[in-house]
Amino acid sequence: MIPEDRRDGPGADEESTQLQAAGSVRKGCDTLAAQTPCGRLQSRRARIHQQINKELRMRTGAENLYRATSNARVRETVALELSYVNSSLQLLKEELEELNCSVDTDMPDREGTTVPMIPLGLKETKELDWSTALKELISGHFGEDGASYETEIRELTNLRQAVRTPSRSESGLELLTAYYNQLCLLDARFVTPARSLGLLFQCPTQPCRYDSLTGVPAQQRALAFEKGSVLFNIGALHTQIGARQDRGCPTGTSRAAESFQRAAGAFNLLRQKFSRAPSPDMSPASLSMLEQLMAAQAQECVFEGLSLPVPTAPRDCLAQLHLAQEAAQVAAQYELVHQAMIQPPVCSYVPFSWTTLVHVKAKHFRSLAHYHAAVALCDSPPAEAELLALEQVFLGPLPPSEPRGLMLPQEYEERRKLGKAHLKRAILGQEEALRLHALGRALRRVDLLQAVLGQALRCSLTRYSELDLEDDFFEATEAPDIQPKTHRTLEVRAPSFSRVKVADIFHRLGPLSVFSARNRWRLVGPVHVTRGEGGFGFTLRGDSPVLIAAVIPGGHAAAAGLQEGDYIVSVNGQPCKWWKHAEVVAQLKGVGDEGVSLQVVTLLPGTEPPSTGDRRPALRGLLRNQKECGWRTSVPVRASPRPLLGWGRKAKRDKTAGGLSPASQP
Repeated sequence: MIPEDRRDGPGADEESTQLQAAGSVRKGCDTLAAQTPCGRLQSRRARIHQQINKELRMRTGAENLYRATSNARVRETVALELSYVNSSLQLLKEELEELNCSVDTDMPDREGTTVPMIPLGLKETKELDWSTALKELISGHFGEDGASYETEIRELTNLRQAVRTPSRSESGLELLTAYYNQLCLLDARFVTPARSLGLLFQCPTQPCRYDSLTGVPAQQRALAFEKGSVLFNIGALHTQIGARQDRGCPTGTSRAAESFQRAAGAFNLLRQKFSRAPSPDMSPASLSMLEQLMAAQAQECVFEGLSLPVPTAPRDCLAQLHLAQEAAQVAAQYELVHQAMIQPPVCSYVPFSWTTLVHVKAKHFRSLAHYHAAVALCDSPPAEAELLALEQVFLGPLPPSEPRGLMLPQEYEERRKLGKAHLKRAILGQEEALRLHALGRALRRVDLLQAVLGQALRCSLTRYSELDLEDDFFEATEAPDIQPKTHRTLEVRAPSFSRVKVADIFHRLGPLSVFSARNRWRLVGPVHVTRGEGGFGFTLRGDSPVLIAAVIPGGHAAAAGLQEGDYIVSVNGQPCKWWKHAEVVAQLKGVGDEGVSLQVVTLLPGTEPPSTGDRRPALRGLLRNQKECGWRTSVPVRASPRPLLGWGRKAKRDKTAGGLSPASQP
């Protein structure tokens, strides 16, 4: 494969050792990938980019001095310095190109030859310490001891560590999806429009993510960038899985096409939901180009599946026409990808080997289209039913209002001349593809690609020699273009996050409908309530947590200070945040005349809560003595839905009440 950058980030060796020592290897994590010496690839690329930027700054300064001075000796010295700088820049760019193409070719073991695919490298990252920020947030906002959540924080850290080296399989995709779902839960519980987990993703010495195309480190404090990077890696892992498939069999081509479709879907979703990316590989232009590239590679797999020899299906004229149109469709899509790659700003950071390979593929498949058209013309006379299909290949579908006359040659000699013209265009295109292949230093080392191009050229030359007669003195016919058309329409497939079920790591904090950073509350109790003749004097509704829907004036509950809208979080010292309505009612009915001890939570109205650094005495008292805290903030009972990523957008804070079950009175 050409430039498949499947590497781990800098310092991967020692961190992988720590991961294995901790015994936290997860299913879907490829721990061997982190132990390879190639794990330092990204840091080397980043260092070269820094040197290039330094040389560019020196060149800019020298050019300004050259234009500003009129001294001949100074201008001569500056011109000499500029030549040195340009030479250094050229050497650095060549070294960077070598690194971009020095990765392993990821071709499966098989017989035969197929055109190599372009897989995408992962956005790599370094280890991240969640503990300090999460402990402060749990203590400051949720009123609980942050140190008691060491196990949950360690589980989250181990999960993030595992997704750094996912295996190239369904298990690796499930691992990335599970981490993405956990980030969504983390977003819903800890993040508000005024509060983010920025402290988690800001480290001056360890950048958060490396750009997949350039290796330049990108840093962003928003949790949305972490979610976007994981979604990008899901798409990249699909490309790696697709590139590894054995496309020499129908099953392999189908699996490869599906993988590239899913990759295109991931990049499409990321482009729609993400904005203002801090790294080039996640910019809208790059994501659009990657989506087109994966769609073209999926279409190429469709053509390869149709090209496989099937003993029960003879290669008649109609089959060759279908192949010609499918090849033209692949060529047309690769031409669009090539145009996207050479446009700024994409052209400044897409590897040159990618651009060259896409251009070679466009020429190659355009030539194959002419080759199959020539075979359809010359091998056997078309049947009456095939004449219409033959015309559509060369002329395209005409409107029904226009009269259709038979415009293709009927005699064998005329078909032979037209087929020969198509073979000539095929030969010229394949020679051009070989020339482009030879110009790329990286592609010259891909012997498999050269073998495919050479084999196609030899087939065209053999066919041409069979049709070329000694007495051919006529003027060569101009072969028309082949109309692109596919008989299997491919659609991008967005990732299905719901297929991977995950449990909220911070489940102990309580249901998200109440216990999230969007809400503020005060803890009341323990409150002792005795049973009267009519019960405790309140009505309950809802599940997890159970809501006090009404309080009877003058009853025992009202006398104890309970209010309508309180949530019961503890019954006789037993936490009941996750209890169902029936469980709480059964517990209350089982108490005797001595009554029951309840703890409740009252949601507070107001604006956004204070920052996690606010250490109010009332909160410390809540932790020690469970006294009431007088903070005043927002009241939504149910967390409002958030965008998929929430990047650079103002979240809507809808205040909606959650659905409650029918009223019950214990």
